[in-house]
Amino acid sequence: QVQLVESGGGLVQPGGSQKLSCAAARSTFSIYAMGWYRQAPGKQRELVAQITPVGIRTYADAVKGRFTISRDITKNTVYLQMNSLKPDDTAVYYCNAYLPGLNYWGQGTQVTVSS
Repeated sequence: QVQLVESGGGLVQPGGSQKLSCAAARSTFSIYAMGWYRQAPGKQRELVAQITPVGIRTYADAVKGRFTISRDITKNTVYLQMNSLKPDDTAVYYCNAYLPGLNYWGQGTQVTVSS
């Protein structure tokens, strides 16, 4: 079992920045691919960004060039730096730890982009 706790959500103005954090209860990065997903009202949950155990990063087209996923192995924490935020980025953001056959989720943190 992998416990994940997100933090850093809130209200931000369009064009602003926000940084999300996801703390894992134990070391996961050498085994699991860590990712950020989001789900807007009435929409399916979608992958935003992912980093593999060897450090390969992938991003959804909608966030490329604006969002950056990173990790601090010493703190068992993965981050999502979000810049140039748009109203369409409004969603609940979930942290994810993935291994084939296993999938763990955090409780989610709300990000609202509005003036």
